[in-house]
Amino acid sequence: MKLLRVGAPGSEIPAVLMGDGLFLDVSVGGDFTEEFFRSGKLAQLPALVDQLLVDGAQPQPLSGQRIGAPIGRPHQIVCIGLNYADHAAETGQDIPSEPIIFTKSPNTLVGPNDSIRLPKNSHKTDWEVELGIVIGSRASYLADEEDGMRHIAGYMVCNDVSEREFQIERQGQWSKGKSCETFNPAGPWLVTADEVPDPTALSMELSVNGATMQSSSTRQMVYTPGFLVHYLSQFMVLEPGDVINTGTPPGVGMGSKPPKYLHEGDVVELHIEGLGSQRQTVIGPR
Repeated sequence: MKLLRVGAPGSEIPAVLMGDGLFLDVSVGGDFTEEFFRSGKLAQLPALVDQLLVDGAQPQPLSGQRIGAPIGRPHQIVCIGLNYADHAAETGQDIPSEPIIFTKSPNTLVGPNDSIRLPKNSHKTDWEVELGIVIGSRASYLADEEDGMRHIAGYMVCNDVSEREFQIERQGQWSKGKSCETFNPAGPWLVTADEVPDPTALSMELSVNGATMQSSSTRQMVYTPGFLVHYLSQFMVLEPGDVINTGTPPGVGMGSKPPKYLHEGDVVELHIEGLGSQRQTVIGPR
């Protein structure tokens, strides 16, 4: 299934994509939050949809509607750095012997077509198309990679927007460059794990003002989704609804020669095979 949330910021309703441009309101089952996943409602959702249709519920057109992030505010967003070998090369760094972990603030999560707001005093805001994982059940000290896969609810497109000066030149604390307002567009929907038979075989691309900057595949990931969930569970408890951004392929602005960064008015478009597309316009600081 494809789960999405539709409506104005802060007033989104949970819904299921019903095919060509239609969605069904499933708010009777609760919003797509930590409690939704924890209580097992994801497994109950197909039956709920069937019952709503039997009861006469009518799918509504998606056109003209704002799409929010597919899930409500997660407990945490955990990110993986340098998880594509060729991206590590373009930044001049070695492939890490273990995953590089950092976090970004959960309130960075916005809709897939919402604007990216430049932070105050930003000169190096960058783009990163990434495969996002949503955790489906509490994960702690998982046994292996297969166990990690069993704890994944689904996948979504994420743009791990980054301010490189804040990230690298301000004492090297990555979270400072990752946690600015609007810095994690997500969606348009969460595609449940059963509909993504191989998350390591998805093409992905990103363009800025129509020029392709990133074009790769999740095949290039060093550490796979199942491994990452297993690995992270050795160091922290992953709660239902938590998000993992799994890293980005080459083509980020920082890696260009000379470097290129986002400016007010730029348009960023990104896509991952089977997971949907995003489009953001860059706006100035508050």
